[in-house]
Amino acid sequence: MSPETFSSLFLAAAALTLFARLVLMKRQIGHVRAHREAVPPPFAESISLESHRKAADYTVARMQLGTIDAAIGTAYVLALTLGGGLQAIHDLLAGTFATGSLAHGVALLAALGIAGWAIELPFALYRTFGIEKRFGFNRMTPGLYLADLAREAMLAALIGLPVLAAVLWLMGAMGERWWLWVWLFWLAFNLLALFIWPTFIAPLFNKFTPLADEALKARVEALLARCGFRSRGLFVMDGSRRSAHGNAYFTGFGAAKRIVFFDTLLEKLRPEEVEAVLAHELGHFHHRHIWKRLSVISAASLGLLWLLGWLMGQAWFFAGLGVSPASAGTAVALALYALALPCFTFPAAPLMSYWSRMHEFEADAYAARQTRAADLAQALVKLYRDNASTLTPDPLYSSFFDSHPPAALRVARLRSAS
Repeated sequence: MSPETFSSLFLAAAALTLFARLVLMKRQIGHVRAHREAVPPPFAESISLESHRKAADYTVARMQLGTIDAAIGTAYVLALTLGGGLQAIHDLLAGTFATGSLAHGVALLAALGIAGWAIELPFALYRTFGIEKRFGFNRMTPGLYLADLAREAMLAALIGLPVLAAVLWLMGAMGERWWLWVWLFWLAFNLLALFIWPTFIAPLFNKFTPLADEALKARVEALLARCGFRSRGLFVMDGSRRSAHGNAYFTGFGAAKRIVFFDTLLEKLRPEEVEAVLAHELGHFHHRHIWKRLSVISAASLGLLWLLGWLMGQAWFFAGLGVSPASAGTAVALALYALALPCFTFPAAPLMSYWSRMHEFEADAYAARQTRAADLAQALVKLYRDNASTLTPDPLYSSFFDSHPPAALRVARLRSAS
């Protein structure tokens, strides 16, 4: 393949991906607006028209910001590749670090990370202090936001930079099969992260206290016993410091598993509804959804790393993405691959979303067997209402981007099981 042909393919993929995303978001905006003035019949008795309108306006605001974000993100990728931005950064750093050295590679990837963060920062700020504040969800203060940024930067320096260095070293030292060694390192790192995240990293951002409600604790422990799930503890997280949104989740791995409730969730739901939400999460555990997803992601990652290994031997890959083959190196190859890959993998989004939605249905069905389906349905209705989640998503948009089934379909299934 010639560099010119690959450049054309990449440009076409980037343009089509952006076009598809913009069309899908426009459809979502139009669909939500068209149904703004009528609460869907299944929710008419539990969600007011005012709440429904709020959810519609919240969704539209997020979509409108998303269209700008997508356009600028695509322009940024094209500037770094076909526009020669990555080559310019490579040459600039060559004045400080020896070209091809590990230090040069880490500096190059770190510079790209900082540039990407700077591009995204205005959107994150507007999302938090504009949209989230306007709709009554943001509780983040500027001071806390800056503190979070400082902690994230510290973690990126202490963990991210050594990980990048290890990956680049493996790519350069392990011969033609470096991709296998990098894959094994990636698997080991992710498993280690599952162990250390709950104990060492998450507490840097939030306060976790043992569940103090004895009646709720007894209810939850009885559910865990019925489901055969062992946990290291039940904790409440001070999510209300940052947001009014509520959630519950599992974290950790093996003996380090924890169950975490947002304090906002406990404020909004009755004990039996909290139990039903937890039963849904236990459904993912029962059906081994996490392991299934990890298996698929791991297999895909191995294939993608192998593909990168092959592309690194093709001069057209570098020249076609705006980098001189003379500058070809492990860090440059990794950067180009990370920038270009999303444009070619976007068509797979509906498959992954569909698979995720099937997992959600399975978890709902499991919860309906362990608790009352009506309690889970009522909990979901409250969460849709309080989180301003739209009840009327565009079907095509939802098929691409929504990891959870549409509200009406999900609640209807639960009510039919009651």
